[in-house]
Amino acid sequence: MPNLIKAIQGKEDAINVAGNLIQEQVDAGVINAATFYLRLGDRVEQRWFGQAQSMDAMFLLGSITKPMAITGVMTLVDEGEIHLSDKVVKYLPEFSEGDRKEVTVRHLLTHTSGLPDQLPENADLRKRHAPLSEFVVRAMRTPLLFMPGTRYNYQSMGILLATEIAQRITGKTIHALLSDRVYSPLGMTRSSLGLGSFQTSDIVPSQMEGAAPESGAGSEEAKNWDWNSPYWRNLGAPWGGGYSSADDVARFLESFLHPDGRVVKESTARQMIRNHNKDLDTPRGLGFAVGPGGFGQGCFERTFGHGGSTGTVAWADPENDRVCVILTTLPARVSRALVLHPVGDLISVA
Repeated sequence: MPNLIKAIQGKEDAINVAGNLIQEQVDAGVINAATFYLRLGDRVEQRWFGQAQSMDAMFLLGSITKPMAITGVMTLVDEGEIHLSDKVVKYLPEFSEGDRKEVTVRHLLTHTSGLPDQLPENADLRKRHAPLSEFVVRAMRTPLLFMPGTRYNYQSMGILLATEIAQRITGKTIHALLSDRVYSPLGMTRSSLGLGSFQTSDIVPSQMEGAAPESGAGSEEAKNWDWNSPYWRNLGAPWGGGYSSADDVARFLESFLHPDGRVVKESTARQMIRNHNKDLDTPRGLGFAVGPGGFGQGCFERTFGHGGSTGTVAWADPENDRVCVILTTLPARVSRALVLHPVGDLISVA
């Protein structure tokens, strides 16, 4: 890839090479579908591939769902209903055993709470189609991996508990909260947490071969609970069950790159995309990944965004005023090496 980047002359070639990289994998039958959104300053490029018939194609976002869900939570911070320094037990009284009493809301949003990524019984819960409420109960009981605030450990369950706080305060599901407070204000008409009012035909199916074990990994036995199952599509897990189009994801990122107060206050938007883990080895914003890691070798410390295990990545770079969204159907275990990282490298240095 370094030699390829060295050979590129200007933005035009970088964009075309990036598009060709995706097209080659689609033509080879490796990737079933993809969409590619890029804004470089005033220039916008939009391309779709394979089974994606237009930029309206909706993909399972995986963990790009996380910053969207946390944005819904942060609207309550703006209203004074939640304080980041508050202990979680203030809002979730059941979360009180041992060191759990020391976990703050900020810990949940920065992956420093000590909670695990997935529950040990995750697959069993999905096999019997457990509701989100049961995941919440289990997350509040699962042992912490370390003392809160002392380490970084990527944790989907922390995101789940943060959204549970929002649900208890508002009396609304996190699905309705995101629709009302994030998607609608930003004009994200092709987005939903879970399938919602959309039809199965609106969603491009995920490729299960190479998926994470907790997502079924292509097993015939997992078809009633994997990423493509009605159960998963209707569950709307706030840590990874969102659906969206590349255009909508770009609108979401733009609301932080150029905040205008439609969703969260401008000061809150800026707070969410700065590093809150300065004393730890992994920088994180509030719900966002920050820094160049995983986005592109030409990105900067202020770059922010997120990736998803379903084969997705989305980032914005304030230094160069650019937004890049790549949505694919190929699980990230494979697509990172074939498309997500190479395209990110190409675009970030263009």
